[in-house]
Amino acid sequence: MAMLFNKKYFLIFLLVFCTEVLIALYVHDDFVRPYLGDVLVVILIYCFLKSFLNVRPWPAALGVLLFAFAVEFAQYLNLVERLNLQQSKLARTVIGTSFSWIDMLTYVIGIAIVVGAEKISAKTNREFTNEKS
Repeated sequence: MAMLFNKKYFLIFLLVFCTEVLIALYVHDDFVRPYLGDVLVVILIYCFLKSFLNVRPWPAALGVLLFAFAVEFAQYLNLVERLNLQQSKLARTVIGTSFSWIDMLTYVIGIAIVVGAEKISAKTNREFTNEKS
């Protein structure tokens, strides 16, 4: 796994990050913030990872999904309270405070979008390369 900087993934990361910030600041509904936000967060983490590491899509996607599941499991264990961080808005935001099976599903959906996008991108790149030959 080599270190490199990938502008394409970093730009996508920035776009998704700005979207997440806008959702957090201005959207207070029952769908976009809780569900779309969770779909986007795994895409955000994936793109950040791929911005700096040259790792194949499947291992990266699986690693991000397992990380998201671990954070959700930490919520199940009430980690914020166990670490006595209830007063920390940052800890409550990053770790979260409530476990949800639906969140696990949203992470899977987000990773499915990533994998689908990677497959489309790989196919498009192959076709583009073949046309140039």
